[in-house]
Amino acid sequence: MKNLKLLCSVAGAALVWAVPVAAQEDGKTLGQCYVTGDEMSEQYLCYPGEDILVSASRDDDLLLKQYTGSALVITAEQLEQRQTRDIADILRDVPGVAVAGIAGQTQIRLRGSEANHVLVLVDGIEVSDPYAGEFDIGTLQAEPGARVEVLRGPQSALYGPDAIGGVVAYESASGRSQPGFAARIEGGTQGTVNGALRYGAAGDSWDAALSAVAVSTDGQPNARGGTRDIGRDSYTVSGKGSVEVAEGIVLRAAARFIRTEGQTNDGDFDSVSPTFGFTIDSPGVTFTNEAVYALIGARAEMLDGRWTHDLSAQVAEVDRETDSPFGLTSASEGDRVKASYVTAFKLADEHNFTFAADWERESFRNALAASGGFTGRRAVEQTGFVGEYRYAGAAFDLSAALRHDINDRFADATTFRVGAGYRVTESTRLRAAGGSGVKNPGFFELFGFVDGRFIGNDALRPEKSTGWEVGLDQDLGDSARVSVTYFDSELEGEIFTTFPPPNFIATPANRTTVSQQRGVEVSLNARLAAQWSLDAAYSYLDAEENGVEEVRRPQHIASAALTWTAPGDAASATLVVRHNGATPDVAFTDPSFVPVRVNLDDYTLVNVNARVRLTDQLSAFARVDNLLDERYEQVFSFVSPGRSAVVGVEARF
Repeated sequence: MKNLKLLCSVAGAALVWAVPVAAQEDGKTLGQCYVTGDEMSEQYLCYPGEDILVSASRDDDLLLKQYTGSALVITAEQLEQRQTRDIADILRDVPGVAVAGIAGQTQIRLRGSEANHVLVLVDGIEVSDPYAGEFDIGTLQAEPGARVEVLRGPQSALYGPDAIGGVVAYESASGRSQPGFAARIEGGTQGTVNGALRYGAAGDSWDAALSAVAVSTDGQPNARGGTRDIGRDSYTVSGKGSVEVAEGIVLRAAARFIRTEGQTNDGDFDSVSPTFGFTIDSPGVTFTNEAVYALIGARAEMLDGRWTHDLSAQVAEVDRETDSPFGLTSASEGDRVKASYVTAFKLADEHNFTFAADWERESFRNALAASGGFTGRRAVEQTGFVGEYRYAGAAFDLSAALRHDINDRFADATTFRVGAGYRVTESTRLRAAGGSGVKNPGFFELFGFVDGRFIGNDALRPEKSTGWEVGLDQDLGDSARVSVTYFDSELEGEIFTTFPPPNFIATPANRTTVSQQRGVEVSLNARLAAQWSLDAAYSYLDAEENGVEEVRRPQHIASAALTWTAPGDAASATLVVRHNGATPDVAFTDPSFVPVRVNLDDYTLVNVNARVRLTDQLSAFARVDNLLDERYEQVFSFVSPGRSAVVGVEARF
C-alpha cells in the first residue's frame, strides 16, 4: 500500500508534462490506427473517418457501419471533451444504459437487464468479480487516449454467460496509436485531487504503453440529513505492449492493478428507531476493493493474413472487504483463469469464418463468514465452443454465431445470434438482429452468507434470455446521423431475492414467471457548424416481471452533449445535460425485512467545462459537475453528490 501511494505521488509530480491526443483527420476520429515508417514518412493504416468495433467479433476488428446489432463507440476525443474521469459517468450518454451508484458499488444495466448480465472487458480481459458476479464500474477510471465500445443486446453466442444484456469494452491507447507523454492534474472542491500520467512508445516491430491514474476526494455526505463526508481514493496502474518476433507472429501482453478504498455508510437496523431501514452516518465504516488483471497472447498470420490463429491466457484476482469500528465485517476473494484459442479464415473479401474455444475456471473464498456460512473454496469450470460467420457486401451484411458451453455444475447451454443489415440508399441502412443469452448463478447467490440477513441457495439454475431488435441508421447530409432501434426480449428463470417465513431471511430463488424488457433507443451525432457538435441520446424502457415494474430501471433516460471548439483548437467548451426519469426501488423499512416498493424522483444533472490551450504542449481547464446542485438518489436513501468544481492543467510532449 505504501509503495502504491509512493508510485502515485511520483506520477502526480510529473503530471504537468503531457496531455491526451486523439488521432484525427479532418476533425473525424480515425478509430484504431497504426503508424508505420519513420517520422518523415509515417502513414496511418486505418479507416479514415470510420469507427471500428473491436469486441463485435471473436476474430478481427469490424467496421461499425457493418455491424448488424446496436453499438456505440465513445472516442478518446469525446472522453477528453467531456473531461471524463469515471467511465461510469459517460456511460450515462449511451442509449439503453442505466447507471446506479453508491460508495463501494456502481452498477450498469443494459436494456433492463441486471447488472451481472453485462460483460465488461478491459483491454480484452474479463474484469467482473467472480464472487459478486459483476464489475464495479465505479473503479474504472479514464486514461488519456482510451476509448469505449458498448454493444447492446445478447452477446452470449460470442462470449458465453455474463453477456445477456450486452458488452462494455474499454480499450486503453497503445504505444503506437498514442506515442509520447500525456498527463493531467487537477484539484477542486471537497478536497479533490486527480491525476493521470501516460507514456507510449513504438518501434518498427514493437510498441508499449504505461499508465497511472489517481483519483482522490474527501467526498460529501450520502445519508439523508447526514454530516459525514464519504470520500474515496482510487489508484490504477496499467501497461500493455506487443512485439513482432517473426514475420506474421506477434506477441502481446496487458496488465492492470486497481485499488479503491473509501468510506461508506450502513443502514439503520434498529427496529424501534425512527430511521429504521434508512442509510445513516456510520463513522468508521469503510471498504477496500483491490484487483489484479493480466493477459498474454500470441497471434500468427498465414496465407497473406487470410488465415489467423490467436492463443491467449488471462487471469483475474478480485479481493473485497468492508470494515467497521469493531473490525472486519465482510471479505471475499474471487479468482478467474481463462484460456482462449481463435482461428479465422477470410474467403475473398466478403466471407469470414471463425472458430473459437474458451476454457475458464472461476473460484471464490468467503474470507469472513459468520458461524454456519461456507468458508472454504469453491470452483466452477466451463468450456465453450464458438462458430461465427460474417458476410460483408457492398449493400448487404450478414452475421451468425452459435456457441455451446459445457459446465461442470450446470446443464450445458447453447446460444445463438443472427443479424442482417441492408443499405437501402447511400444514407439509409436497415438492420435487424436476434439472439439468446444465458447467465449462470454467481458464487454469492449460490453460497453467500450474511448472518441473519442473507443465505445462499445452491439449487439455483441459470437464467435464460431471448430477444430481437430492428433498427434504422439515417445519415442527414454529411454532418449528422440518427439511429433508432426497437428491442424486445424475455428472461426466464430470473434470480430474485425472497424472504420466506418464519424468519424472513433473504435468500435467492428462480422466478417461475417470465420477465419482459422492450423499448426504444435513439441516438444523434451531428456537426452543427464548423465549431459546434452535438451528441444526444434517449431511451424508453418497459421492463416488467409478472406485470410489476423492475427496480432501478427508469423508463426514460436522456442526455445531450454540446461542444464548441475554437478555430485551430485554441479553446473548447462542453455542456452536458443528463436526465434520469423516476425510478422504482425497494426499501427495507418494514421490521420483517420484507422489501417495500418506493419510487425515486427523477433528476437532471448539468455539467459544464472549458479548456484553453496555453502553448502547443500545455492547456488549462476547469469543470463544474452538477452545476444546479441537484439533490437526488440513485439508490433508496443514499444521497448522491451535489455541486463540485475543479481546475487543472494538462500537457503533452
